[in-house]
Amino acid sequence: MTSSPVWHPFTQHALQPTAIEIMRGEGAWLETREGTRLLDMISSWWVVTHGHRHPRIVQAIKDQADLLAQVILAGFTHAPAEELARRLIARLNSSLAHVFYSDSGSTSVEVALKMALGFWRNQGEQRTKIIALEHAYHGDTIGTMSTGARGVFNSAYDPLLFDVVRLPFPHEGCEAATLDALSRACADGAAAALLVEPLLLGAGGMLTYAPPVLRAMHAICAASGTLFIADEVMTGFGRTGTFLACEQAGVTPDILCLAKGITGGSLPLAVTLCQAAIFDAHYSRDRAKTFFHSSSYTANPIACAAAVANMDVWDTEPVIDRIAQISQWHSGFLDRFRTDSRFSGIRHCGTIAALDLRVADEGYLAGIGPSLYDFFLACGLLLRPLGNTIYLMPPYCVTEDELGRAYAAIAEAADTFGRGAS
Repeated sequence: MTSSPVWHPFTQHALQPTAIEIMRGEGAWLETREGTRLLDMISSWWVVTHGHRHPRIVQAIKDQADLLAQVILAGFTHAPAEELARRLIARLNSSLAHVFYSDSGSTSVEVALKMALGFWRNQGEQRTKIIALEHAYHGDTIGTMSTGARGVFNSAYDPLLFDVVRLPFPHEGCEAATLDALSRACADGAAAALLVEPLLLGAGGMLTYAPPVLRAMHAICAASGTLFIADEVMTGFGRTGTFLACEQAGVTPDILCLAKGITGGSLPLAVTLCQAAIFDAHYSRDRAKTFFHSSSYTANPIACAAAVANMDVWDTEPVIDRIAQISQWHSGFLDRFRTDSRFSGIRHCGTIAALDLRVADEGYLAGIGPSLYDFFLACGLLLRPLGNTIYLMPPYCVTEDELGRAYAAIAEAADTFGRGAS
């Protein structure tokens, strides 16, 4: 049994009884209590964008803590929440007009689903069908588990989940099947919304699809009046090469979910942005049409101040240039694996790269997963494979040498665990 009372997420304590204590972080590095340094190649579960302890964000947190730490947002407001909402809307330069605050990626998507259902109900229309992609992962609340792929993540909770229409994933060469399935799902006028991770599925295996497919899905939704929800919790804030992945398809969603990188990885915060029509459907003298959702720490002032500072970093530092450089480095480093028969599915999108180590039991529960994790830790790397899928999602401060160190360890892992001849 573990000696700590802490129950860790996505952790089987019978197999991993102890946790590594981290004392500090700086840039792309973490330091353990024993003084060991680990190169953080997954941005601490995809949240750290510019690097650990960016000084501008740290200072904003300190300054706000001296002014106001928390206040109820129902009937009250504060400067950081107001400024952040305006800055996000201005940055997106789109028809998204309203910002609803929550605490995490899961809750931002849960809010989006409730917004969509409330939009139709308040107009007297019986549109309740939700459409989602095969292999998707949208979070761990009831609504987000329902829209995510069914399997090991949520099978124990099946009695709580509602059914959704599941589209086949648009693998290269099979895109028409996805679009045809979406057209059929929207044809009867009962679809409330399509929920998608744009261009890249995260926990579903770092699967990628092309911008024209996203654009076509958006067009089908627009033609049928189906709301289009973009879950950019992971893909937003530059991960795919642009501020939003949706930009690469030239589409503006009806509802947009953002979290993870919104504070630069410093504090939990999330937003759900929506078109004016969705807000207007809830705007009424009839109190029954109120949008009934909240959490106690909605728009926490310190978290909002951190997010405003993050927006300052985006406005004043060459973030997009750094992202483009990382993407170029990925492409070069991946070349060595393209002809290596021990790997398949070589892919990258912006700052994210992934490749699959060929094993007999592929998937999230592939037996190789824990062994790879331990191997990379021994190499001084925080890499957390999704089963046999090895992926890298570094913070934007990473150097070419640091990234090269991670790729060298992946090649060494193939020598240790890989199957087939290279």
